[in-house]
Amino acid sequence: MNLLTGGMAVYFSSHIVGFSGESVILIFAMLVVVCFNAGANAYNDYIDFETDKINRPLRPLSLGIISKNSALYSAIFFFLLGTIFAFQLSDESKIIGIGIALPLMILYSRYLKGRPLIGNFIIALILGLTFLFSGAAFGNISALFLPAILAFGLTFIRELVKDIADLEGDKQSQLHTYPIMAGTEKSVRLVAIFSAIVGVGAFIPYLIGMYSLVYGILLILGVEIPLGIVVASLLKNPEKKTAIHAAKLLKMSTIIGLLAIYLGSIYDI
Repeated sequence: MNLLTGGMAVYFSSHIVGFSGESVILIFAMLVVVCFNAGANAYNDYIDFETDKINRPLRPLSLGIISKNSALYSAIFFFLLGTIFAFQLSDESKIIGIGIALPLMILYSRYLKGRPLIGNFIIALILGLTFLFSGAAFGNISALFLPAILAFGLTFIRELVKDIADLEGDKQSQLHTYPIMAGTEKSVRLVAIFSAIVGVGAFIPYLIGMYSLVYGILLILGVEIPLGIVVASLLKNPEKKTAIHAAKLLKMSTIIGLLAIYLGSIYDI
């Protein structure tokens, strides 16, 4: 799903900025994001091998279908492949992709994942950087600041919800995520606060006429309502099962939010 979201983000970005250059640039940009995400997923699985035996026991690595070293080799392969593709793009793209996003992916899995809120911030920042990377590749970064902010906000909330779901395994792995340090109740409150901020902030572009009615409708149905459902369900029943379902719902909301920006920018109704 992360690969799909990343690829869609690049594709939608090309239409939002009205990119009319060579199609090979779009292809290379999408390949960079897909490869870096694949590498990050594999490296994260390598680092989280013991934790995932508890939090995600049905993953191929946890089941022994794929060896731990295979995950590391896959990560190296995809990181190198993505770097090669990135060198075909603009200098600004190289700086954002190779100089900023790639090191953050590695640092997150190796050192920052277990730190309260910092790890959540880094993951959200990486997805937001996908839009700035795309803007650099297509020659218009400023048009993609808003999508980057929306993606950052939704991803931050989702990562915090995932930490609530992973509380048991993260404790055994001696991580220091926010739910472990502050407790589930305070974590749910923080989810509610950020959901309110993102919900209100995401609607402002429609109110000031930046995007069309299509954006407003999709935003309400695909982002605002799901955010409300997530907060209400966690306040009522802040347990692992609820958090898992909430994280899945937020992942779909992120995709619909990207679709809302895309359609709201090309259809003037």
